[in-house]
Amino acid sequence: MIEDEYATDERAASEAPTPPRWLQDLGEAAAALRELAQAQWQLVEAELRLARSAARTLMVVSVLVVVFAVALGLTVLGLLGFALSLWLGSWLWALLVLAGLLVLGLGCSVALGRRCLHWLSLPDTRTQWRAFTSQAGASTSAKRQSRPQQSDQEASVDETTSQDI
Repeated sequence: MIEDEYATDERAASEAPTPPRWLQDLGEAAAALRELAQAQWQLVEAELRLARSAARTLMVVSVLVVVFAVALGLTVLGLLGFALSLWLGSWLWALLVLAGLLVLGLGCSVALGRRCLHWLSLPDTRTQWRAFTSQAGASTSAKRQSRPQQSDQEASVDETTSQDI
């Protein structure tokens, strides 16, 4: 009886078709490819996180640069005021001279800004600006057309990246 069951199991095992070796190799290759794709996707996600972090860091550093530049400017003005007070013999005169210098600098900056706006409003400048922007737009669209078509998933990753940055 036991021998009969054993013989039946052997016949059933010998009758079951075994898949060809190339099919097993193909399955292993597909599994390896899936693992590689997952690793690449994790790498892309890590790079996107790094880019977002770098953008935030860049904004913080920009604010710090402005803060320290203003602090340096105030320090230099303080030292200049002190030197003027020693030279003129009065803090009042030193502060008035500093205020005059600051008003002069502000007036020159406003005049230069108005002059630049006037230059931008001239017809030739507007024509050149229009040509420049259309040329930049044409080169951008040419670059987009020369790139291979992206999949929907890659396009959504690009949109997410551009929105975050």
